[in-house]
Amino acid sequence: MGLTDIKKELKKLEKDKLVDLVADLCKKNKSVKDFFDFYINPNEKDLFVKYKDTVYEAFFPKRGYRLRLSNGEKAISDFRKLETSKELLADLMLFYVETGVEFTNEFGDIDEPFYNSVASVYSQALTLMKKEKILNKFSDRAKKVVDDTSNIGWGFHDELGDVYSDFYMEG
Repeated sequence: MGLTDIKKELKKLEKDKLVDLVADLCKKNKSVKDFFDFYINPNEKDLFVKYKDTVYEAFFPKRGYRLRLSNGEKAISDFRKLETSKELLADLMLFYVETGVEFTNEFGDIDEPFYNSVASVYSQALTLMKKEKILNKFSDRAKKVVDDTSNIGWGFHDELGDVYSDFYMEG
């Protein structure tokens, strides 16, 4: 069923039924609830803190020791869908990278998929920053990420260094 069909069906509903449907959707889908929370009370800073906590917990869970990169990546994706400021999105993406670097420095070398994920988000973050003309605002943090990977294997340091150079060392 396409969006046009859905709109037609929703227009047929009485207001109370539509409210019940939206409420049910919010109960069953966290991202829908977050969307409506943000729609009703668009406080980007509070939302940013919430998603930042989610990213941190993907690496350092409050309970257990299981790394859940997909939760951190999903937090970034969900935050992007809420159409918050691009600067906060870039900040969240860089925080994901910083937290990944912190994790590997604390627990030792991880594996290639882990480093690929972190490096990919780093590249995406710097690409967004360049597009939004905010690279300078994040330059110290972007450089620190590279510096903090100097003793990490899998070519991770070199890859992040290359990405950094592509954005910050351009002629």
